[in-house]
Amino acid sequence: MIHKYKQLGLNIVMDVYSGAVHVVDDVMYDMLDYTLEPFMAEAKCPDYIKEGLKDKYSEEELEESYAEICALVNAGQLFTDDCYDEIAKNWNKQSVVKALCIHVAHDCNLRCKYCFADTGEFHGGRSLMSAEVGKKAIDFVINNSGNRKNIEIDYFGGEPLMNFGVVKEITEYAKEEAKKHGKNFRFTVTTNGVLLNDDIKQYINENMSNVVLSIDGTKETNDRMRYRVDGSGSYDTIVPKFQDLAESRNQNNYYVRGTFTAYNVDFAKDVIHLADLGFKQTSVEPVVAPETEDYALTSEHIEKVCAEYDKLTEEYVKRYDEGRGFNFFHFMVDLDQGPCAIKRLSGCGAGHEYLAVAPNGDIYPCHQFVGNKDFLMGNVNENKIDENIEKMFERSNVYTKEKCKNCFAKFYCSGGCSANAYNFNGDINKPYELACEFEKKRLECSIAIEAHKKLS
Repeated sequence: MIHKYKQLGLNIVMDVYSGAVHVVDDVMYDMLDYTLEPFMAEAKCPDYIKEGLKDKYSEEELEESYAEICALVNAGQLFTDDCYDEIAKNWNKQSVVKALCIHVAHDCNLRCKYCFADTGEFHGGRSLMSAEVGKKAIDFVINNSGNRKNIEIDYFGGEPLMNFGVVKEITEYAKEEAKKHGKNFRFTVTTNGVLLNDDIKQYINENMSNVVLSIDGTKETNDRMRYRVDGSGSYDTIVPKFQDLAESRNQNNYYVRGTFTAYNVDFAKDVIHLADLGFKQTSVEPVVAPETEDYALTSEHIEKVCAEYDKLTEEYVKRYDEGRGFNFFHFMVDLDQGPCAIKRLSGCGAGHEYLAVAPNGDIYPCHQFVGNKDFLMGNVNENKIDENIEKMFERSNVYTKEKCKNCFAKFYCSGGCSANAYNFNGDINKPYELACEFEKKRLECSIAIEAHKKLS
């Protein structure tokens, strides 16, 4: 399977199963529209191709291009066979827990309009995690991590800084337990920044491997959706704090993370605004919401959103060429090695490698399932999880998802988000199609950017 497209003035050809990416001339690009089998090492260009392209290219050009195609095929870089099907057929993954999303606060000091967590409540009432439950969560992940040494802990909410004393207690406990059990914890905290101060900043910088800072873009965009309980916006409060924190981390190991909606389909301006504020690590992602919401993205927005990704791609490479580039999370792709085969097939590991813990210790497949009792997997006090739910997620991969079968992007998105699939289609193996369209466009942009960098 191949996928070809034009971006940034380049003719790009992806070979799906080998992962090879080629920048080709016009002759080869047009020739790849034809059925090109069988291939032979010394093959001559078939007459039907010559006839079809005779008005555009000379016979010599066509023969030369066809020979180049045959060479790539013989080298295993074009029209390669499915190298993952055998892995999928013999799928018997024996997972261990590698990461926990610890919900230290089911409460928030903002009332963001699009919040999937019901403004922090997760549809279950406002509450804060105790240090005791948090420590039990650490015990749980240690006991269920097998021989895995590195373990990720994400502090989440609501707003984690509303319970930062407990965050610190859990962190210090985890570090002590890590020494006893030969583990290494990496901590991340996600915050809206309202409560950020110098003491919290210092602790974050000393203990958190990563920090996610929530902001949507310009003041107008941000304050329309991310406002306080009294209705006032958060932008003026958080921007200087975020700028200071980003600089204190040498512009690394953080992200400013935003959401775009139907209100700002022209989101490229918000990404550029964040770059102009000095942020070097940015992620702005499409909202996921029912179509009944006035801010929801729908199929009617696909063309506009894709055009914005194109616009952002142009500005992205322009700034890169000028030496003032920044990282945009969805434009970052590794074309040299990338994730291992298992990760390409199964994705984030929700439900078996990655779990979420609510303030009362209840365990769910990930942060987006928290509060859905159909997916309650257990409690940290029990030190075990529902094996039926675990196996359902463990067995899910791109080969169990019919809609992924002929998709060129399947080994980059790994079938997409299970929570979105369930929430929109009632089945973790039926991907949320709007997200699929956006992912395919982002992948095209990101590969074009990498090709541009390698050629510049």
